[in-house]
Amino acid sequence: MPGRFVYWMNVSADLRIEHAQGEQGGGEWMRIGEALHREFNKRARALALMVQGRTIYETMEGFWPSARTDDSLPDYLREYGEIWTDKPKVLVSRTRTGAGHNTRVVGGDDAIGRLAALRAETDGDIGVGGATVATQLLRAGLLDELLLFTHPVILGAGRPLFDDHDEPIQLDLLELASFDEGVTMHRYAVRPLR
Repeated sequence: MPGRFVYWMNVSADLRIEHAQGEQGGGEWMRIGEALHREFNKRARALALMVQGRTIYETMEGFWPSARTDDSLPDYLREYGEIWTDKPKVLVSRTRTGAGHNTRVVGGDDAIGRLAALRAETDGDIGVGGATVATQLLRAGLLDELLLFTHPVILGAGRPLFDDHDEPIQLDLLELASFDEGVTMHRYAVRPLR
């Protein structure tokens, strides 16, 4: 059975992934407590690999490798640092040609074709990070699931979950859970385009 692309993102109630440019997944509007982060760790550990756009990758690369050995951080953050650093990753970028931390780079005009081939040869879930990559996978009919952690805030402006997608896509709810601070998780299957 081929792998499945799962777009995993923290979002506001109005489906924004950042309020101000440059938040890079770390806006003060997010309410990430210990229980929620332990859920992130569990799900990240279960991934076969991660696919990330350049912006998300560089944000993660700038913090998580050193977090794994930072004794001033709680154990669940150090644990995620280990998971992210050790997990096989694919960086989708037109500008970078190399990356560390168990990462290979895919770029160029056929990046989505190469990701489709990767999906076909992978057994298990492939975590997707980044609106640009997720939108391209959605348009290509390759996005299998959404894993949304919805924070109880309306941002009103900022980067949306998808870039300029104007065609309705039907979803099926697979899982629902609640966490600290009123955060809810919704896991959806993406219905194939007809």
